[in-house]
Amino acid sequence: MEKGTIGIVGAGAMGRGIAQVSAAAGYDVILNDTTREFVTTSIEHMSGDLGKLVDKGKIEAAERDGILSHIRPSADLRDMGKVDLVVEAIYEDLEAKKKVFAQLDEYCGEGVVLGSNSSSLSMLDIAMATKRPESVVGIHFFNPVPRMKGVELVCTIMTSFQTLEAARQFSVSLGKETWVAKDAPGFLSTRLLIPYLIDAIRLLESGFASKEDIDSCCVLSFNYPMGPLTLADLIGLDVLLNISNGMYASFKDPKFAAPILLEKMVTAGQLGRKAGRGFYDYS
Repeated sequence: MEKGTIGIVGAGAMGRGIAQVSAAAGYDVILNDTTREFVTTSIEHMSGDLGKLVDKGKIEAAERDGILSHIRPSADLRDMGKVDLVVEAIYEDLEAKKKVFAQLDEYCGEGVVLGSNSSSLSMLDIAMATKRPESVVGIHFFNPVPRMKGVELVCTIMTSFQTLEAARQFSVSLGKETWVAKDAPGFLSTRLLIPYLIDAIRLLESGFASKEDIDSCCVLSFNYPMGPLTLADLIGLDVLLNISNGMYASFKDPKFAAPILLEKMVTAGQLGRKAGRGFYDYS
C-alpha cells in the first residue's frame, strides 16, 4: 500500500511498538487510547527506547526525532476518520474489541482496512460487530514489535482478497514477513506457543526442575533466544492466563488448561516483567 496514515488503537506495549515501526517506515501515525496522558506517556517510553539505540550507535538522533515526529497522540476514536488502515491493539477481551470495531465502523472512511492485533480471539466475531466484515482482518504482531520479523495475517470467511492483500503489503512495507492463518482460536502461532509455555509452568509447579534449568535447557538445547518462563514474563502472565482460558473453553483440550500456579501468580499481581515480578524478579 502507498505510504499514508495508520491508526493504532491501544497505546500499550504492542500498540507502541506497531506505532514505532510504522513511523520508521514513513507512515504518519495516529496513536489512540482512552486518555491523552496515557498516550503521551507511551510515546515518552518509545522515545526512551529509541534513545538507547542512539546511545549504542544503532540509529542517529535525527532518525529518532524523525520517527517521533510522525506520531500524533489521540484520545478520540473519531480521529480514525483520517486514516487509511487501522490496527487495534487493546487488551485481549472480545467484547471490548467488538465495541471498538463498532465505533471504527462508524468513524472510518469507506475502503479502510480494519485490522486487529488479537493473538487468539475469533476474528469473525470481531468483524460482525461492523457493517463491513469484508474489511476486517487479523494483523497479529509479536512482542517486541521492532525486533520480531513475523506478522500473522488472519483471514475470516468474510475477509476480501483486497483487504488481505492490503494487510500483507502494509506488513511487508514495515520489513516484516507474513503468513496466513485460519480464523480459529489461537490461530497458528498461539496454538503452537501456549502448550509449550503451559508445559514449562507445569514442570516448575510439580518441582520437576527449577525455573533456571527449564529456561537454560530451551535456550542451550534448541537455540531459542529466551526460555519459556522468561518469555511468559515478557508476554504477561495475565495475558497468558486469559489466552489459555479462552483456548481451553474452545477446545476442551487439557494441554491448554491453565496450571494452578499461573492462576495464583496472576491473583497475587505477579504478572511478569511489566509488574516488576513474575517467575523472575525485575524490580
